[in-house]
Amino acid sequence: MSQEKVKTKSNKSGLYWGLGIALFAVALLIFCQLYFVDSLSPNDTFINGTTINGIDVSGMTRNQAENIVSYSLLSTRADIKLTLTYDDKSWVFFGDDFEVSNEVEPVLSEVLKLGHEGNFIKRYKDKQKIKKQGLAVSVSYKTVLGGIEEKIEDIAVQIERQGEAPKVIFDPNAENMFSLSEGKSAIVVDRDKLYALIDEGLQTQKQLTIQIPVIEIPFEVDEDEILGAITMRSKFSTSYASSSKERKNNVSRALSAFNGQVLMPEQEMSFNQTTGARTVENGYKQANVILNGAYVKGVGGGVCQASTTLYNALVLADVEILQANHHSLPASYVPLSFDAMVSEGYSDLVFKNSLQAPIYIKTYYDDENVYVEIYGQPFEEGQSIRTRAEFVKVLPHGGDKIIQDTTGEHADQVIYKGEYYRVRYPREGYESKGYVEYLLNGEVVEEKQIRHDFYWPQDGLIVEGSQELGEGMSLPENDVEFIPPQKVTTTTTQTVRAKLEKQRPSQYNP
Repeated sequence: MSQEKVKTKSNKSGLYWGLGIALFAVALLIFCQLYFVDSLSPNDTFINGTTINGIDVSGMTRNQAENIVSYSLLSTRADIKLTLTYDDKSWVFFGDDFEVSNEVEPVLSEVLKLGHEGNFIKRYKDKQKIKKQGLAVSVSYKTVLGGIEEKIEDIAVQIERQGEAPKVIFDPNAENMFSLSEGKSAIVVDRDKLYALIDEGLQTQKQLTIQIPVIEIPFEVDEDEILGAITMRSKFSTSYASSSKERKNNVSRALSAFNGQVLMPEQEMSFNQTTGARTVENGYKQANVILNGAYVKGVGGGVCQASTTLYNALVLADVEILQANHHSLPASYVPLSFDAMVSEGYSDLVFKNSLQAPIYIKTYYDDENVYVEIYGQPFEEGQSIRTRAEFVKVLPHGGDKIIQDTTGEHADQVIYKGEYYRVRYPREGYESKGYVEYLLNGEVVEEKQIRHDFYWPQDGLIVEGSQELGEGMSLPENDVEFIPPQKVTTTTTQTVRAKLEKQRPSQYNP
């Protein structure tokens, strides 16, 4: 290579080195200048371009800015009229309604840090950004309206509500008996948004009306899960096929009072209170009733069959029975110890829902039977309930008793001594017990006695005339047969037991 070319290359290399050193020197000079300028800049003043609530605080110290901003906020406080509305309610506040509070200083301290914190590069970038774009800061009016939080909370108490779960709708006559109502959403005041609206509004006007923003939180439920937890717990029916139309009317009318009834947990219900007075005005008719061991006519006769049918359905559903009484005579439509006699002011059927969920009662009837169905939470898997009546023994009657008709009550039947008329036949009585059996997969795991009843025997009653026969008078042949006191034999007991065993009304339990 020639000396001339080597010399040219060497000259170029030196030129590059010189140029690089010069550029570095210039950059270093600029850096030092900027650093020097930054170091000379005060650290306790706001950067140029900083405004607070529209007030230019560039170059001010924190105390200077605090005085100016506080004065601006406080001077307009007396002019404030704030109206908050929600639906048809409104709340009006004036500036004087609030306590004097000045919490501007913490806000200014945070703003003052911008451009004064971090390393030199960060401080420089922050300052340049503020100078170019500006920094507009708003101080919340919460800082000067002392106690506004408490006032907002007082209003929120009047507005906010907890969500309400949908309620079960029970229509026993509908194809789908159970459905859900619409639940209510929870309502919560959107406090952050409300304060923002107040601040934004008071920046431009001192009298403003704001509709309080709220957040609605829907109450979400699983409809299938809720309705799926309601099932038939029991069903019971009795026959009144041989009853008169008046008696059928009374039985069905009384049961209809329970159709659609819902009993909440721990709630009690009275048969007499639910059905009301058994009067003609309430739609009841004359039919046979049991009074003092005999059948007589009375308004509402047959209602005891309604209470008895309901009673047995409740027992099978494992609903707690608080009060139940037996008749003086056995009822033909249920086994012994499973009747429930009702009489206004004397005997009632009272029960309580001791389950953890509501129970629902459905009643209906046709021309031959009356039915009661109880719905509620399902039994445990494999669990079921049944009832058992135990006939203990026959209580023998005392035969016929003869009394003279001294009052003339039966004068159309007997007048003279030696004339007899049978008022009633003697009836044997029974001792019996009632049990509830709890089964698991068809096997009895527990048995509980719920009744021990005595259906007392009834003596027969024969009346005799009280007047002496006149001279020459004679009595017709007496066709009244006198019945002696009953003697109970093994055959008697077996016959009664067999008869009672046939009294098995239709019952259902899962």
